[in-house]
Amino acid sequence: MNCTCRLRHVWIPCERSEVSAFKMSKRKAKSLSDTPSIKNRRVESEDSQREDTVDERDSLKFNDLSIAPTGSGDIGVIESITVKNFMCHHLLGPFQFGPHVNFIVGNNGSGKSAILTALIVGLGGKATTTNRGVSLKGFVKHGESTADVTVKLRNRGPDAYKREVYGECISIEQRISSDGVRTCRLKSKSGHLVSNKKEELTAILDHFNIQVDNPVSILNQEMSKQFLHSKSESDKYKFFMKATLLEQMKRDYIHIKHTKAMTREQVERQEECLKDLKQEFLQKKERYENLSTLGEIKAVLEDLKKKMAWCLVREKERIVEQLQEDIELEESIHKYKENLQLCQEKVSQAEEKLRDNQQNLDSLRAEEESLSEDRLKLKEEKKTKNKAHKEQEVVYIRARNKLKQSEKEQSLLQERIDKAKNIGSQNSEAEAEHTKRLQKISTLKEQLEKLEKELPELNQGIKDKQQALFKGKEELDKLRLEEKNIQVSFEVKLKRKNQLLASRSNKLKRFGDHIPDLLDTIDKAHSKGRFIKKPIGPIGACINLKDPMLAVAVESCLRSFMKTFCCDNYKDESVLQELMSLYFSKGSRPQIIVSPFTEQVYKTQGRGVKHPDYPSVLDSLIISSPIITNCLIDMRGIESILIIKEKSAARKVMQQGTPPRNCREAFTVEGDQVYPNRYYTAEYSMAKYLGGDLETELRMVESELENHTAQLSRFKLHLGSVKEDIQHMEGRLHSNIMALKKTLALVNQVKASLTELENVEEEQIDDISSLEEVAQENNLKIESEKQTVHESKEVLDKHAKAVMDIDKQYSDVRARLDQLAEEMDPLKEEQAKIEAECSKHERNLSVLESKLKGHQDNIQAMRMELASKEEEMKEYVAKAKEISQERQDVNRSAKSIDTEITRLRKRISVQESSHGDQEQVVREYAEALTNYRDKSNQVRDLKKFIDRLDNIMSDRQNRYKIMRRSLSVRCKLYFNNFLFKMSCCGSMMFDHNNETLSISVKPPGRENDSMSDMRSLSGGERSFSTVCFILSLWEITESPFRCLDEFDVYMDMHNRRISLDLLLELSERQHLRQFIFITPLTTSNLPKSSHIKIHHLQDPERERSHTGEGSD
Repeated sequence: MNCTCRLRHVWIPCERSEVSAFKMSKRKAKSLSDTPSIKNRRVESEDSQREDTVDERDSLKFNDLSIAPTGSGDIGVIESITVKNFMCHHLLGPFQFGPHVNFIVGNNGSGKSAILTALIVGLGGKATTTNRGVSLKGFVKHGESTADVTVKLRNRGPDAYKREVYGECISIEQRISSDGVRTCRLKSKSGHLVSNKKEELTAILDHFNIQVDNPVSILNQEMSKQFLHSKSESDKYKFFMKATLLEQMKRDYIHIKHTKAMTREQVERQEECLKDLKQEFLQKKERYENLSTLGEIKAVLEDLKKKMAWCLVREKERIVEQLQEDIELEESIHKYKENLQLCQEKVSQAEEKLRDNQQNLDSLRAEEESLSEDRLKLKEEKKTKNKAHKEQEVVYIRARNKLKQSEKEQSLLQERIDKAKNIGSQNSEAEAEHTKRLQKISTLKEQLEKLEKELPELNQGIKDKQQALFKGKEELDKLRLEEKNIQVSFEVKLKRKNQLLASRSNKLKRFGDHIPDLLDTIDKAHSKGRFIKKPIGPIGACINLKDPMLAVAVESCLRSFMKTFCCDNYKDESVLQELMSLYFSKGSRPQIIVSPFTEQVYKTQGRGVKHPDYPSVLDSLIISSPIITNCLIDMRGIESILIIKEKSAARKVMQQGTPPRNCREAFTVEGDQVYPNRYYTAEYSMAKYLGGDLETELRMVESELENHTAQLSRFKLHLGSVKEDIQHMEGRLHSNIMALKKTLALVNQVKASLTELENVEEEQIDDISSLEEVAQENNLKIESEKQTVHESKEVLDKHAKAVMDIDKQYSDVRARLDQLAEEMDPLKEEQAKIEAECSKHERNLSVLESKLKGHQDNIQAMRMELASKEEEMKEYVAKAKEISQERQDVNRSAKSIDTEITRLRKRISVQESSHGDQEQVVREYAEALTNYRDKSNQVRDLKKFIDRLDNIMSDRQNRYKIMRRSLSVRCKLYFNNFLFKMSCCGSMMFDHNNETLSISVKPPGRENDSMSDMRSLSGGERSFSTVCFILSLWEITESPFRCLDEFDVYMDMHNRRISLDLLLELSERQHLRQFIFITPLTTSNLPKSSHIKIHHLQDPERERSHTGEGSD
């Protein structure tokens, strides 16, 4: 048990002679342990641990000591006082005081007490000490900011204070500001600033034995009044104790007693602690004496430790050998590189297939575009050929009908000729009628020919109007289709506007009007426990952009994933499908991705793209959920897609050189998709889901709606105009058709009349010669018409052949287009499969690269571990050599050796538990012995010290009482002596037990009066008694100067004269002391002497505005 004795510092006051008791002691603010200065006029013996000298001083008697001046009265004397703006005085002084007796004479308000107050303040006294105020700022003259007080003290002789610094005079300058702040400046005789610290001023006053607050040094008027009018005997006793510094000595002794009592208590506690130390020491001693040797067991233990050390070395060597074999085995495995090369070949093959397929698609698309143009041309040409064929067919039919009509007419004419030949002759009337009928037939034929000429013109007009009407209706259909497209776009924009307006309050409505309701339903279902893990979505609502300018690019990349939901398992997916059916039809439901949720984001260091200038899609997104991040990595590979703002930069990075490592594709800020071998333009130019500025997008949509509204208005006007044109064309076509019908009716009517005339049988015989001429003309006409029919037939055949050819070409083009479409569909499917396969191979390539890198890192880690194990093995070898230089042949395992060591240690521990470890027991015994001796010696020394301190304090108390009794006796003797000179009698009664002092004075002629208290005296008698008491204290105390303020104010001239005589007599006996007396009375009766200096103060000119604050 460790016990530490802690003792307080005990201060023991130095033994002083009676002379030191008479002097002014160090002020209370200074530490009691400070060593006082040794001066020639102070006879001190310091008690610095020399208690043996105390007994030698017992024979000293205070009455045998005399106050013999040392002849060094040149320190601490006031040379001059100067005040400025102090109390009610603008300037007083400088007052040059003499070294002996000084009288300051003046009327009330002239500044007598102001000089005494300035002396106290100048020497560092407090405002309360002056009894003229409670704060220093009250001493500053009204209307001024500062007050200055300068006090000069003499500093001569061998006891001078730092004479080499200050010279023969120390100047103390105090400046008081109007807010009560005091600054001190200590200057030498030459005016050089030495210090401005309060501690330096305190040291000077201590060195000169000046105590400003001691009434023996400075007794002001107020304190004198208090003493005169005081009724308390204890106050008078306290005044005596304070003046003689016995009160300070008493307080010091009380403090020493208290400290000694505390120290004694601590010593008692340390004695109890010492008992525990002794008990512990005895236990350690017993263990030390009963300690047995364990050498043999420890020797065996040491041998086992050596074997254990080399056994550990052997195991480390085996570990190193195993690591070397593992590294060789790992380095011999080439499957990672082979798989990586195989995967790279597959990627190259897939990319080659993708390029070939793309080339085939591009060639087919080019051929399709070319055939589409040919189809349009053939379609127009086919229309033209069909039109020409139909027109030629009409011409051919007409020619053939005309030929048939002519042949019919020729047949009838031949019949008539034959009939005419048979009949013979005809009469004249018949011939005339015949002639008339022929003329009518000729007229009808001319009319028929004219009508037949009008028919083609009418047909052509009808065809032209039909074609114009067809074009008008075709234009109307186009306009209606465009109007419908604009109307659909208008409705889409209007729907988007409504979504944007709704998204002001709920951003989720950007993804669909029913998305917020769906999410609320999902939350309710999750709270009911229908989901194993709550689905997350839509994905677009879970991501944010680091750069809002990339919104279109990101949406183009993610496309349909923006509205996709993620589920952890298929059960949750079926529940979500059921909830979605409440708001969406089967074909319009958001996509659902099923993948187990993980809270850790995939590591993409090995497969992600890194570019110094352009970020990947993953780097451009702020995704709150790792589930969404992993989903987009799995489904879209966002870690391998770059976002490049400029199109030219995108083409340069992706197509003009080798793309960045792990980069499959890139997107521009406009949303264009860039592959190493192809480029796709974005389908839209505005962000639908990730647009940051809602108001800007809303304004753009409203602007587009206004444009669509204006377009619809224009289309409606155009449609009305086209409809009116079609109606006019239909009217004109109808008119032409009616005219054609009318003309055809006339043709039929003329033909019927002509046939009727030709078929009329007349009884008369026709003119054979004329009929034959007509028949001959008809034959020529028939031949001509046959030629016309033949030519028309050839032209019609040509047109038919042309139509067939153009139909065949058109059919071939159509068939080729259908064939191309059929050929392109599998190519497109093949391209999608190849892209998926390529993406799969690229992901596998990234995985294999990661595995290869992991394999290489594993080998590197194993090598590092091997190096570490080798170093560790070397350390074990070094440690083993430290234990045993020779390698030990160990056949046992480390475990068995460790078990044996543990068993021996337990055995040693059992023995050491009863006896302890030898070194530890010896060490603990030595420590306990040393500790016990030290503590016992310390306690013994402290007890001896306290005993000696008790003896010293007992001696000091006796000496204190002797000193107190001696001072009180001497004070009474001096007091009675001074009263005797006044022909008075009196006494001073000291009661040191009750701490009271009673003073009784009996004036001349009243010796038999029973009342002898000072209160029964007149004011002058009491003032004289006070002077006697002060003089008695002056006789038994020391100070370089003594100040007495208005001591004679209540005295009559007789008492005043006696008091002055006493004061002057005392000043002659103490000629090395300076005396300053302040009186308002005349000093004309003073004797003329060079030792007396009188200062007469002028009456001040007081201001009418206020009264001086410092008047006496």
